[in-house]
Amino acid sequence: MEQYKIDRINELTRISRERCLTPEETEERKELREEYVAAFRNSLKAQLDSIRYVDENGNPVKPGGCGK
Repeated sequence: MEQYKIDRINELTRISRERCLTPEETEERKELREEYVAAFRNSLKAQLDSIRYVDENGNPVKPGGCGK
């Protein structure tokens, strides 16, 4: 996710502490948060999918698998 979008989420959060957000701002923040969470999940999934264990014979094993 682009940094300017994260900055916008933070800006909208700061504004919400000072006053009520307009319906447009509320919708914008909701959409940006959903995009942020999706990007975070994809990044985490990619990291977890790249993890490999080594079995007792020294063979790489993908987590959750049966060694195949």
